[in-house]
Amino acid sequence: MNIIISNSAEEPIYEQIVRQIKEAILKGELEEEELLPSIRNLAKELQISVITAKRAYDELEKEGFITTIPGKGTYVAAQNKELMREKRLKIVEEKLVEAIIAAKAVNLSLEEIKEMLEILYKEV
Repeated sequence: MNIIISNSAEEPIYEQIVRQIKEAILKGELEEEELLPSIRNLAKELQISVITAKRAYDELEKEGFITTIPGKGTYVAAQNKELMREKRLKIVEEKLVEAIIAAKAVNLSLEEIKEMLEILYKEV
């Protein structure tokens, strides 16, 4: 698992961890029932407090992304495929809203945005 922590970011460290693990799960980089590092190991890897790592895992568990089995470890929770798709769509919508706001700030027309989107879609 590749998590990058920025001490200079406004976002708290535990939220950075939560966001990156969620993204990895939604993108399929972390598979259902995949074993995650223990809280202690995560803290050691990221050179953060065990309390911060625990807070991140608690948040992920509360949101249903991971599950902890006492004595066995923490795993990526089995996800409903349709719910996962909805979560991914929500992320896309949020990114598109950001792009639209930026486009309107420089007075791009809807046609110009569509043209840009078409070009970028074909390139990626």
